[in-house]
Amino acid sequence: MKNRRHKMIREIVENQNIETQFQLTEALRVHGFNVTQATISRDIKELGLVKVASGSNSFRYGFPPGMNTISTYERAKRVLHDSLLKVDVGHDLVVLKTMPGMAQGVGSCVDTLDWPEIVGVVAGDDTIFVAVGDDYEPRLLADRLRELVM
Repeated sequence: MKNRRHKMIREIVENQNIETQFQLTEALRVHGFNVTQATISRDIKELGLVKVASGSNSFRYGFPPGMNTISTYERAKRVLHDSLLKVDVGHDLVVLKTMPGMAQGVGSCVDTLDWPEIVGVVAGDDTIFVAVGDDYEPRLLADRLRELVM
């Protein structure tokens, strides 16, 4: 859900003149996202949105000049490709092995994918445990994560 919402926020601020969090909240509601101002505030921070000049004495939300607006999925794909060494399956866990010191970053990327089969992620130094929901097959999640590396 968060991933889809962030994608929609990118589209909205790139194509509309959004000056306030209230306007962004209303624009998201039009697209079927029922969110609070607190959620919008966190999203703005996570996406790196800032107020940019949009004319005479007015400002709107946008991305800083030169900021790469790479999607969460593409970021995860790049990070996993660069750092992931092995994907194993345990009973109801997917275990990821990374290069030393990389598990926290990789775990964060996996967590932000916001895939429904992922219940939670715990990362150490070079090992990540990905808890899989009861209604999902860990092997399928492992395959899906391997596809990101390809």
